[in-house]
Amino acid sequence: MTSERVKSIISGFKLNWINLRDADSGKILWQSTDDFSAPNEEHQAFVPKKILRCKTVSRELSFSSAETLENFWLHQEVFFNGNIIEEWTFEFGFVIPGSTNTWQSLFEADKADRMIPAKLLRRWE
Repeated sequence: MTSERVKSIISGFKLNWINLRDADSGKILWQSTDDFSAPNEEHQAFVPKKILRCKTVSRELSFSSAETLENFWLHQEVFFNGNIIEEWTFEFGFVIPGSTNTWQSLFEADKADRMIPAKLLRRWE
């Protein structure tokens, strides 16, 4: 892929909004309209600790793309004290040029004995 094509894809891509819900109740726990799509930039999102009590969390996001994307995917890493503690790769597939899309993914909680206790997590100022 040429660097010109990469620039065109990046300039024509926008993350419109994102939310996290308790998948069982449907209640929104966190939402943002910040554009987290800027490449080579670390993005931070501070979510309420009550999310740790959810068995399953739904992440829903809306994105727009001016360009065709053949195999669109998202890689997410979660850091704690500078170390990656979780990472996921999600595949969306083909994206129609000039389209706006909504994408939902589910995260299931690990076993309680493998979870970081909420009291160890805090908002980094």
